[in-house]
Amino acid sequence: MDSCGFDSTGREFSSAAEMWAHEIGVAATAPCSAAAVAEATPASAAASNGDAGEEAYGDGKRKEWYSKAISYWQGVEASTEGVLGGYGCVNDVDVKGSDAFLRPLLAERFGTARRHLVALDCGSGIGRVTKNFLLRHFNEVDLVEPVSHFLEAARENLTGCMEVGQDTNKAANFYCVPLQDFTPEEGRYDVIWIQWCIGQLPDDDFVSFFNRAKIGLKPDGFFVLKENTATNGFVLDKEDNSVTRSDAYFKELFKKCGLYIHSIKVNEANTIE
Repeated sequence: MDSCGFDSTGREFSSAAEMWAHEIGVAATAPCSAAAVAEATPASAAASNGDAGEEAYGDGKRKEWYSKAISYWQGVEASTEGVLGGYGCVNDVDVKGSDAFLRPLLAERFGTARRHLVALDCGSGIGRVTKNFLLRHFNEVDLVEPVSHFLEAARENLTGCMEVGQDTNKAANFYCVPLQDFTPEEGRYDVIWIQWCIGQLPDDDFVSFFNRAKIGLKPDGFFVLKENTATNGFVLDKEDNSVTRSDAYFKELFKKCGLYIHSIKVNEANTIE
């Protein structure tokens, strides 16, 4: 990724590689495939002491990147206002926009035939998206969220949506796991919904996540990524350690994931689904 960008303190970077080298100690170059990573393993085992030290430094910086992000969100109130950064007023508009985007896709992929639909809500927070939107369309929704007090709030918010029953629209499973460490159950999901959280992942972890998450999709299943976008390049938020990527940046990463884009919708707030 050659596009330039800047962080919230005003520091400019000539490329995403420069920014990631600064933030996590090594360039977060996304692997092209799992096979390419496997082929590189024997060579890495023969690395020099200097290389090993650099790798350890990079691992430390990466852990620091994630720990700072978690620390930020641990200090945020477990409420709609909190998870939306003080913009709780956008909740209704957000839900309506998501519904208008997803409804025709479900009809196109799955038709009108009765089918037990299952979704995964990534970076689920307090269960806002699951409760207000996903449970309208899916028989089961699983939630994955790394911030423990958010996930506990989600359990409380969804208490009335956890009844056991084959055709009941319910919140089924709650996983307190960060996306960079999460691997879904094979073939469980019709839709994996990823909203306003993927900016926490460096490029290589972004690609690794999608490569793992693919196995979680059923035949005809698909991802939906809803995210803020930068006009050009990227913007790094130093407060919560997240990156806002441009449309072109996302498309390059999707290619490295082996994914193709089926549909795009850009709303007035400049977010992409």
